[in-house]
Amino acid sequence: MVDTKYLLTDEQMRHFIVNGYVIVNTDLSGSFHDFIYERTEEVFEKEGNPGNNLLPRIPEVQAVFDDKWVIGGLISVLGEDYYMQPHRHPHFNRPKSDGQRMHQDGGRRWSHHTRRLLVFYYPQDTPIELGPTGIVPGSHYYNTPDGATVSDELPVCGKAGTVAIVNYDLWHRGMPNRTDKNRYMMKFLFARMSEPQSPSWNSENTDWEPIGNAAHQKMFEHVWDWHYGKTNGDIPTNGQSTESVPELIEAIGNDSESAGLSAAYELSEFGEPVVPALMEAFEDESEAVRRYAYYALNAIGPPAVDPLIGRLKHLNSEVRGTAAEALGDIGQPAQPAVPELVDALEDESEEVRSRAAEALGTVSQQESTAGRALSAALQDKDERVRRDAIFALARIGPHATDAVDALGGMFSDENRYVRGDAVHALYRIGTPEAKETLLHFLMRTRWCPITNRESTH
Repeated sequence: MVDTKYLLTDEQMRHFIVNGYVIVNTDLSGSFHDFIYERTEEVFEKEGNPGNNLLPRIPEVQAVFDDKWVIGGLISVLGEDYYMQPHRHPHFNRPKSDGQRMHQDGGRRWSHHTRRLLVFYYPQDTPIELGPTGIVPGSHYYNTPDGATVSDELPVCGKAGTVAIVNYDLWHRGMPNRTDKNRYMMKFLFARMSEPQSPSWNSENTDWEPIGNAAHQKMFEHVWDWHYGKTNGDIPTNGQSTESVPELIEAIGNDSESAGLSAAYELSEFGEPVVPALMEAFEDESEAVRRYAYYALNAIGPPAVDPLIGRLKHLNSEVRGTAAEALGDIGQPAQPAVPELVDALEDESEEVRSRAAEALGTVSQQESTAGRALSAALQDKDERVRRDAIFALARIGPHATDAVDALGGMFSDENRYVRGDAVHALYRIGTPEAKETLLHFLMRTRWCPITNRESTH
């Protein structure tokens, strides 16, 4: 555990929850960052972009992630056992570039819980004319292009060594580089491996203190409580009249995503009494209505679990898949769903199998029930199912000891991320058998960072 002085404060965590990013600066010297910049220039010139091989090709970059301020930021947002995933990429913004269009990385999912992060490291001073990353604060809560315009674009400018810890779903882009100099940004992907049980930052105040958009305070408070480890479902109804529920249900069909989000979290305040109406909306033909119902049910938590379990047998595969995803997003309070999620690993729909596998990584984190079924899912013909199953086994970790043999067989999988996550799953399992399997693999796949086409031996 890093010294607590390096952890984020309540103020910084509130900023992260509302805006989707926090900036930290390393204790590394200017000469270190100059060296990384020069080595990056050399590698790009001689070999091109190293992509996922960034760290073995420029291993000194690891010092950035060994810096206590960076470790403290990552622990604060993802917990102590966070995971640097196999995907990493040096982003090259060439001189006189026009920049990128605003976008979100990967396939956008519906969760508002922080289980994935992007980390941007800049090895050179990055003023606005050099083409920094432009981000849209607060956009990580949005699924539609509305997110690209919810606030003004903010350029991530700073001195060499600036590190931005960014919500995976934040809208961003590379801005135009107006100079004659190359701009580099090293992007890494991190994941949360354990559901939060208590605050992992320097917390002094249990309760949410409102900041940011007044219309979204209930949403921000829910995310704060989730990070705090507060149990979903402890929502006092305070004898509230449900007269406004039909009006709010109608509001989640609003064309404005901001209005829909506000209505969804307001609905969640009613707790269990509103679940039947939300389950009806959960099956609506409109994706937006289904999504807002998902958010409200997620915030309600345990009272929504049994109805969601029932939807795992729905005739519509989209409903089945979304139900599995919702149960996984609720997390450990949805543990009663484990047997049905295990059954869903054999669903005819690849999407349903994938989401069920992913859900088991959060719902069954404290038990071994799903281990054998997830091991069998590693042989699924669908690549995404295998990826989600292996990542779920990594999250289950010490409770997945029966999966060691199956994991050892995944080092020849055609997908590079299945192979990479197999390494971390064995590391997390940590038994002597798992370590031996892992060491055999690492010995035969040794990478030499100084071997290149000009020096082969």
